[in-house]
Amino acid sequence: MRLKLEITGLVQGVGFRPFIYALAKELDLTGYVRNNRTGVRVEVEGGKEVLDTFLLRIEQDKPEISKIYSLQHSFLEEQGFETFVIRESIGQGAGRTLILPDIALCDKCASDISDPENRRFQYPFTNCTDCGPRFTIIEKTPYDRQNTSMKEFALCNDCQKEYDTPGNRRFHAQPNACQECGPHVSLHEINGTLICTGEEAIEKTVSQIQQGSVVAVKGMGGYHLLCDATKEETVAALRARKSREEKPLAVMFPDLNSARNETSINALEERALISVEKPIVIVQKSGSSILAEAVSPGNNTVGVFLPYTPLHHILLDKLKAPVVATSANITDDPIASDEQDAFTRLAAIADFILAHNREIVRRCDDSVVRIAAGRQMPVRRSRGFAPVPISLPFRLRKPVLALGPYMSSTITVALDDKAFLSQHIGDLDSPLALEFYEDTINDLLGLLDVTPEVVIADLHPGYYSTKFGEKKYGDVLLKVQHHFAHILSCMAENGLPEDAEVIGFAFDGTGYGLDKTIWGSEVLIASYRGFKRALHLRPYRLPGGEVAVKEPCRTALSLLYDTFGDKAKNIDFTSFSENEKLLLLEIMKKNINCPLTTSMGRLFDAVSSLTGLNHKISYHAQAAIALEQAAARSDDKGSYPFVISNKMIYQLPIIDRIANERENNVPPEVIARRFHNTISNMVVEAAEIIREETDISYVALSGGVFQNVILLEDTFRKLTERNFRPLIHQLVPPNDGGISLGQAVFSHFAQV
Repeated sequence: MRLKLEITGLVQGVGFRPFIYALAKELDLTGYVRNNRTGVRVEVEGGKEVLDTFLLRIEQDKPEISKIYSLQHSFLEEQGFETFVIRESIGQGAGRTLILPDIALCDKCASDISDPENRRFQYPFTNCTDCGPRFTIIEKTPYDRQNTSMKEFALCNDCQKEYDTPGNRRFHAQPNACQECGPHVSLHEINGTLICTGEEAIEKTVSQIQQGSVVAVKGMGGYHLLCDATKEETVAALRARKSREEKPLAVMFPDLNSARNETSINALEERALISVEKPIVIVQKSGSSILAEAVSPGNNTVGVFLPYTPLHHILLDKLKAPVVATSANITDDPIASDEQDAFTRLAAIADFILAHNREIVRRCDDSVVRIAAGRQMPVRRSRGFAPVPISLPFRLRKPVLALGPYMSSTITVALDDKAFLSQHIGDLDSPLALEFYEDTINDLLGLLDVTPEVVIADLHPGYYSTKFGEKKYGDVLLKVQHHFAHILSCMAENGLPEDAEVIGFAFDGTGYGLDKTIWGSEVLIASYRGFKRALHLRPYRLPGGEVAVKEPCRTALSLLYDTFGDKAKNIDFTSFSENEKLLLLEIMKKNINCPLTTSMGRLFDAVSSLTGLNHKISYHAQAAIALEQAAARSDDKGSYPFVISNKMIYQLPIIDRIANERENNVPPEVIARRFHNTISNMVVEAAEIIREETDISYVALSGGVFQNVILLEDTFRKLTERNFRPLIHQLVPPNDGGISLGQAVFSHFAQV
């Protein structure tokens, strides 16, 4: 099957378009390349394996004088190009200064800091026009040194000469600096007392990490907490201090080879690891690993990334071992980004602080991606990607501000045919997070010099983002249903035209429904202008409301009660005592604090509990992740029955069969795999029913549940085999981090 690979990038330098042309011709691909006012655009068609090769070779073989600052890509439907051409450049629309993302250390600068004969040997702020901080140091446009946090550092004669010399790779590199004139590092006691500076500070930091200390290290967009990833006791101590009981921690490896030794990395995962964005990539652990079990307890995956700043390169080169490199915060708070912040908020977490005197203008957490169905899927879109815009398949009438949701929050500022997503903000449930949220809105609007003429928020009346919109933008505020926004984001990033219709599956944990209940398994017949709720799970109860989110065993008992009635009290698959079970059954009978939901996310949680994997959770989606991990250990092809009737999907037959299999000691991993198979079958059967009625063949898969790689890949494959045209996320996260894009898109059509 032929596909179209669509690439948009921020690229400078001569020879790039001819290089793309020659590479496409060599691989017998069709399509075009052209420059536009925001960079370069490539659309190329061929078989998936050849397109993978094309993508990998762009960064491997690009002309030496060309510079890639960002490269977003997605696999779409074949359009039918007959040959490959270089198209004429275009420059439609009003010009607008684009802010570059932060760019990982380039190979030449890495060579500079490794060469004892180079004047930048071991200098932790080395950069050039090919690499270095951009988004996190700029205060206002235009991007000149005096408008960045580097304005405090006057260039020495040598650096000034580089800066002024055309042809030098540091010509007009705004963060240019060296040991003589630039920022420096300093090591501090946790109370702020200075220990030492410069090279000595780095050496002592390395020594402390080797001895088992936790060191807060100031990076590009905030502080990391670093510790030896091979020391069980050290990682466990970090978890306890950070209040992060079980959620996996990211690991930074010195280089690609060391990462290969500890994990199983395929070609596309390797491409993501070494890409200019340098995100955290979720990969499979290897059979035997030196990593502490506490890094990702009970998981067969781990988040891996490579050094992306010169400071990280220097530290990891000296350590020659992997380190935990996690955001410096108490779990759920924003990442610490300045010294005052670090000395106060990290006092109970870190043993030492390695600071530097270059101000971080805006926080920017690390990005996270997974490879699924042969595509790169963002889990968190932030450093390296923000604020690179998403191209829209139409032009907006008015500039819009989209306020995002509550969890995994981002905001979007959109105008013309570009949507600028903010960096990752996080869950809006602490005072610091709310402050960061409002700062991000003001900052992005100011940076882009945009006054929104329409503002859009989630329909949920309790979300802080919605309340903020009502208070500040009431006169121009629109609202859109959560799951519809999920589907709109998927449609827009896949370039669907204005008149397109899709069958949208929005599967997640929570979303405020039009009937004021908790939705989450929504099958929508959707266009950009509106939607019809075609199908959803049979509503079930959440005993205790929000408590059931933290205790999946409650949801499991609720589904057992729906399935077996009073006999549920005799089923012992949950963690309750007899008295607890009877009390919960009683409150369900009397419907006391038992809100109804159609959540697919909570169904995954309940099955995780029923199989004995997770009765209670310490972080979001933990139970569902455990279920996916268990399913990955089985290749069973079985599935469970379900019924689709009267606009509902009846899940009780699934619960009945799982209870029977648990009674007969079927292994949890087999049950988990059969459940995943069932949900993918459910999507396909529902899609076929709706296609029969509507003749729609596009199927959009969105919502946090579709971060599950097993579910996504099985569903994608089965839909493709049945001649559907599945759409998945490749540019923005399927979780709530992509909601603001969908909101921004709806604002355009809501005015028609």
